[in-house]
Amino acid sequence: MTATLTEGTDPFCLSTPDAARLLAGAPWRRFAALGDSLAAGTGGPTPGYAPLPWPDRVAAALREVQPYLVYRNTGTVGATTGRTLARQLGGLLAFEPDLVHLSCGANDLWRPELDFAAVEGNLRQLFEAAAGTGARLTTFTLGRAFTVPGVPDFPDRVVALNALTRTIATDHDALVIDMWDHPVNDRPDLLSADGIHFAAAGQAVLAAEVIRALADRGWA
Repeated sequence: MTATLTEGTDPFCLSTPDAARLLAGAPWRRFAALGDSLAAGTGGPTPGYAPLPWPDRVAAALREVQPYLVYRNTGTVGATTGRTLARQLGGLLAFEPDLVHLSCGANDLWRPELDFAAVEGNLRQLFEAAAGTGARLTTFTLGRAFTVPGVPDFPDRVVALNALTRTIATDHDALVIDMWDHPVNDRPDLLSADGIHFAAAGQAVLAAEVIRALADRGWA
């Protein structure tokens, strides 16, 4: 019988001291997230895990080393690439961040007639503008843990979006936290009740992976 994981025993999670140790010396003072519900950290509860969105966890970890960190999150449930470009980018630029997370594109995939060229154009504008702030930029690929019965080719759409995200991110020296084939995708309790968003356990893992990626890249 497999023991039930908690935040303290989950091998993919980070304790507060471990996160602070990895981020020691991190220079960021203005952390922003924009995009859709993945950027917002939307999810549900998991027994044994704090009910915190992943970006709030990252902000809290950064405040352990930069107590005066300012954090802004405009991630919006249902936001498409077009809506993010129109409604969130201006606020991001005005905020003048030095660390930016951008996750967007999943909601475009739900449309029966997917205009992938428009998605690509929007994403390129978003990444170019975010990178133009001079901030360290991070993003996720989408996980494979859920499917959409009404969209039979949804997994193929996710694969295509992930490939595009990796390409554009590389063009702008953005850190890609690759969740497509992460082992947490195989956990039966990964998703919230809506069957779409990562529950609290997944949120804790997302935060830990972002922190590890930032620490691996370093501050230079």
